[in-house]
Amino acid sequence: MRTADITRNTRETQIRVIVNLDGKGLSKLDSGIPFLDHMIDQIARHGAIDIELKATGDLHIDAHHTVEDVGITLGQAIAKALGDKMGIVRYGHAYVPLDEALSRVVIDLSGRPGLSYHVNFTRARVGEFDVDLFIEFFQGFVNHALASIHIDNIRGVNSHHQAETIFKAFGRALRMACELDPRAAGILPSTKGSL
Repeated sequence: MRTADITRNTRETQIRVIVNLDGKGLSKLDSGIPFLDHMIDQIARHGAIDIELKATGDLHIDAHHTVEDVGITLGQAIAKALGDKMGIVRYGHAYVPLDEALSRVVIDLSGRPGLSYHVNFTRARVGEFDVDLFIEFFQGFVNHALASIHIDNIRGVNSHHQAETIFKAFGRALRMACELDPRAAGILPSTKGSL
């Protein structure tokens, strides 16, 4: 099974993430930030990845450290669960609409971290959540999953819809990239011989 159990403890946060890449999209989430949990639930559901997350952070200061460190820990868990990456599709992409909003996410599980993030939210907050923190989540993820990810919100008026399309598309693209390709069993998807 392609699973991982990662614990990350710092003076700012204590986080545990468990993933199953071949799951059913089930989640058990408690980051202390309800809107972040809602977004990670989209990754699980649309990525068909089981995710269990427990985070305790310095939310009395703000949500920045927790959001970033959850991205880091989730990235570490995905990287560990992928193992040697033999037989994976490697690339994934998805367009996801929600009413007036539309986002595109493209992923390469390349072994090289890179983030291209083009999102202009129409509001600075969704409820109490500062949407500027999403780039910190994804930067933490790519740095530790060692993935190249392009995120584009193509249109949207409602910031909640914008965020939800991004995370749903991310989940679907990640699912595609992590899938095992039956035509490439035991083969690394790289002409370099390493990812």
